[in-house]
Amino acid sequence: MAIALSGVVVMLALSLSAIGAVIAAMQATDAAAAAARLAARGDRDRADAAATQLGPAGADVSIKVDGDEVSVTVTAQPMPMLLGLRPSATACAVLEPGAVTE
Repeated sequence: MAIALSGVVVMLALSLSAIGAVIAAMQATDAAAAAARLAARGDRDRADAAATQLGPAGADVSIKVDGDEVSVTVTAQPMPMLLGLRPSATACAVLEPGAVTE
């Protein structure tokens, strides 16, 4: 009975970690999309702030401008119990005419 109960506890912990990873990935997707739209308008400071606010806690944010394309990548911190899985998302947008990039 004790072995079965400990197995159930381990499975529950892994399931909760997996749910946390899915939530972090969804937050990263939303944050990357919002930041890409703002960066495409030429508002990089607000893009950084939006990605930090909307993304998972402690996420790394990368904004890159290549020609007329902006790409934003938001990467969450490693998930506990999931062997260092780092949910991330990337969103791209085309610079709007007249947008100033730094």
